[in-house]
Amino acid sequence: MDVNTEWRQEVQEWLQPFLAALGHKGRRKWAPVYVFGLLAPLERKSIQPIAQRLAPADGEQLHHFVATSSWETAPLEVVLARKAQRLVGGHDAVLIVDDTTLPKKGRCSVGVAHQYSGALGKMTNCQALVSLTLARQEVPVCIALRLFLPQEWTNDSPRCLKVGVPITRLTHRTKGQLALEELDRVRAAGVTFGVVLADAGYGISAEFRKALSARGLTWAVGIPRTQKVYPLSVRVKPATIPLVLRGRPPQHPVATAERVSVEAALTALPATHWRTVTWRRGTKGKLQARFAVIRVRVADGAELALGQHLPGEEVWLIGERRSTGERKFYLTNHSADTPKRTIIAALKARWSCEQGHQQLKEELGLDHFEGRSWQGLHHHALLTMIALAFLQHLRLRASERRIQRRSLGPPPQPTLPAVRRALVIVLGQPSQRCCQCQTIVPAWDFVWSQPLRNYETVTN
Repeated sequence: MDVNTEWRQEVQEWLQPFLAALGHKGRRKWAPVYVFGLLAPLERKSIQPIAQRLAPADGEQLHHFVATSSWETAPLEVVLARKAQRLVGGHDAVLIVDDTTLPKKGRCSVGVAHQYSGALGKMTNCQALVSLTLARQEVPVCIALRLFLPQEWTNDSPRCLKVGVPITRLTHRTKGQLALEELDRVRAAGVTFGVVLADAGYGISAEFRKALSARGLTWAVGIPRTQKVYPLSVRVKPATIPLVLRGRPPQHPVATAERVSVEAALTALPATHWRTVTWRRGTKGKLQARFAVIRVRVADGAELALGQHLPGEEVWLIGERRSTGERKFYLTNHSADTPKRTIIAALKARWSCEQGHQQLKEELGLDHFEGRSWQGLHHHALLTMIALAFLQHLRLRASERRIQRRSLGPPPQPTLPAVRRALVIVLGQPSQRCCQCQTIVPAWDFVWSQPLRNYETVTN
């Protein structure tokens, strides 16, 4: 098969299910243009620069498609979930719950508020998107980005309706509740995974952990050092009336052991409980730290007086001591017979999410959207996720070919930026003149007839 034909068919086959889900002829025309714009070598990947590069005479139509058109994201999100499942899903995959922030000035853009930004490490004016990332073998595919609305927004219905927030979204939801809604959605679409991972921002919530357990899911989450736990030997005694009653009769059951913070529980362990574990090799050598892993009962059971809780689920408590002096704490409901290295490997798989967020922003312009509306932001976010999934598709294809040809090792080589730079050679072309009739061919039409250049040429 001619390489031009192969490239054209590959792009068409990838986008076809998304275009079919859009339905409308005009939308099917502009979706590929915007995706190509996100992949192109533009300094800003908002609507205006993309239109100037790929459709200078039709900027208003492209703006309408992304920012004001009423097309629903749900059908395309189902297609994206199924694509991601085929790429990286399965029992050895992980689903990572997190959020990412988009710095934003002013107060008129949907969801913007003075809130904490993990990327910047401080309180700032930004929008926060709850994300779900499906990952396997360090290849992340983001499959959900949903805007979090702070209470200052949900308490102001006219402000929400002005920027197009659906009526069903006017009720305040925590980030954990949003994440659970999206988790149920992607599972209904057929996404499968082995473990749900989340940082301490979600792991601190007993409601979130219990909701995952109630769904029959295995989870591993970060927690703050103040999280309370009981020793595994703890028992709960029912309230009993003593033979000699003095004062009020007891009304609550009693735990047979004191609860302590996870920091205190791990500090009390002998030095022999701490082992150095290497979980993978990074660009600067082995990534390793000292870990301690013990079974405990987390203090999130029935609530007693003064806000104290009885023992809840039996879980693993993991402590991590890094060479920098930093301390991290985790809980997981992996079964009691799970090898400790398996638990640690699962915890460390969460970094793929941060890599995915970085790629969405640096490679595809997730944080470049300049509109104010709910629909526009979610349209832009969905199209960036589709572009990321396409790059991961090409990346895995190239990696498989490399393995068969040179035995250079498993994914994730080549890197996603290298794959996008290879595409840029084609997508960065200006409008072309047909060699036969000399008519001008728009860049997005020219792309369909070009070969995808050799990866090695770009990465060297």
